[in-house]
Amino acid sequence: MADGLGSAGSADGASRRRILAAGAAAGLGLLAGCGESAARDDPANGAPPPGRRTKPPRAPSVRPPRRRPRPRPELPRGGRELFPRHRLVGFCGLPGADALGRLGMGDPGARAAEIENVAHSYAAGREPLPVLELLAVVANAAPGPDGAYRTRTPSATIRRFHELARARRAMLLLNVQPGRAAPLDEVKALRDWLVHPDVGIALDPEWEMGPGEVPGRKFGHTGGREVTGVARYLSGLVEAHDLPAKPLVFHQVAASVLRAESALRPQPGVALIKSVDGIGSPGLKRGTWRRLVSRIPEDVHTGFKLFYEEDARGSRLMTPKEVLALTPRPEYVMYE
Repeated sequence: MADGLGSAGSADGASRRRILAAGAAAGLGLLAGCGESAARDDPANGAPPPGRRTKPPRAPSVRPPRRRPRPRPELPRGGRELFPRHRLVGFCGLPGADALGRLGMGDPGARAAEIENVAHSYAAGREPLPVLELLAVVANAAPGPDGAYRTRTPSATIRRFHELARARRAMLLLNVQPGRAAPLDEVKALRDWLVHPDVGIALDPEWEMGPGEVPGRKFGHTGGREVTGVARYLSGLVEAHDLPAKPLVFHQVAASVLRAESALRPQPGVALIKSVDGIGSPGLKRGTWRRLVSRIPEDVHTGFKLFYEEDARGSRLMTPKEVLALTPRPEYVMYE
């Protein structure tokens, strides 16, 4: 009995020991887990003390994709420099005023297409760049409300020709005949257009009048410092808006129209262009050309002006071949 009980007790004891052993093993596991947790939470191990909540780990930062740099503004047919890549060829005028130039005759779109064809006849190894030279400030024989003897072309007209120039990948030149107004003031009034990469300025100093002078009764005049002042203003716009080179044309019909030419100072980002004006036969025009370009300042480019009707009266219009034979070769050819 005792043996049986002993045997049974032994079995029960063995079972109990197995249960206790299993429980002890489980307990050790729990203790081991608690020990690891405690070790992690121990301040000595760099962990926060018990009872303090830990922040979840931060998600790795994701850098936004890099934006491609905005392309720099260019001229209508590419690039940022006018010369020596391009040769400019254009028409001058004002819509509704046939007497002021070919650009104002008939449909502007037809004139722009005509300019394209004429421009290609002057390529001569360069890329032709058509030009629409719009009269943006027109000298008047009457003083007007402010006594300035000039009229400003409405913005709606300038916008129409700017859109046409863009559609044709052409330059828009805003021609200024200041009357008694200050040329720089008239140029500044056109600032909203000049901040575009395809818009430049043409000065017509024969229409710049002094006190008591009336446009049309005598030639006006400007000075080298005055032209430089306009160039400096345009240069500031070029720098501020990262624009390509901007043309500044000044038309000259006689030596007296531009005084103190030696005071001309080219400015960064501005291409100064002296356009030789004057009506007459090919021989007379060549003579005017030689007189006016003989002492042209360094870094000033040359231009040449032709008149479809006036030049042909009693003579004939010069051909592109004859114009390109001038020395130096004109880099801007304009028809009125």
